[in-house]
Amino acid sequence: MSTNLLKGKKGIIFGALDENSIAWKTALKVHEEGGVFTLTNAPIAMRMGKINELAKSTNSQIIPADATLEDDLTNLIKKSQEILGGKLDFVLHSIGMSPNIRKGKPYGDMNYEWYLKTLDISALSFHKVLQTCEKLDALNEHASVIALSYIAAQRAYPDYTDMAQAKAMLESIARSYGQRYGRSKKVRVNTISQSPTKTTAGAGISGFDVFFDYAELMSPLGNASAEDCANYIVVMFSDFTRMVTMQNLMHDGGFSSSGITEELIARLSK
Repeated sequence: MSTNLLKGKKGIIFGALDENSIAWKTALKVHEEGGVFTLTNAPIAMRMGKINELAKSTNSQIIPADATLEDDLTNLIKKSQEILGGKLDFVLHSIGMSPNIRKGKPYGDMNYEWYLKTLDISALSFHKVLQTCEKLDALNEHASVIALSYIAAQRAYPDYTDMAQAKAMLESIARSYGQRYGRSKKVRVNTISQSPTKTTAGAGISGFDVFFDYAELMSPLGNASAEDCANYIVVMFSDFTRMVTMQNLMHDGGFSSSGITEELIARLSK
């Protein structure tokens, strides 16, 4: 049931690929709560996904942009303001890709050009988005910027390889830019560390099903779904969280604070 929590708010949502993606579900929830936005993704991702369906269902316009290219971001942000009729109140950065993971390269045999590409796409693009917004003075005071992270930024996970460093960098950017933007414009910058989620991107990681099942057993509330994450993002975009910034917010059903659980003990005792 809608409460119009985001009525009158305008923004940009990066990374909606298909109905399984967190960005897709966030767009639906933001629309339900009265927010308006443009949708964007890299041209290659748009060819692979179903973003036109999402645009139609949310009365949104699509602006293709490669988030690693500053000129693309400048065009995206300027056009978004023109379409939406003013400065922005929220941005969702839901972008992540590792060529090394896609091509099955183990951590001890990284292709370093691909490694740098991982960092550029999955983390440095977040800085580029924030910097471009700042240079264009595109965000209203008390705007909220969110990027999606994962606990592999703090803990070692096999097969997550260079994405772990990308997520650590992403979280660091949120702290550094959150301090800068908070002082200048009261803009909030946070990351959300989500449970393993059955998205198209997540399912591409080797051993993902084991990650998912283990986290489910370790989390008192169970894994947070993509829908749950969308709800949390909407709250973070709202005026109810105006004093929350520079945080990595754990949205994982309690996984990150659990040492071991009775469910896991029972499984291991069999």
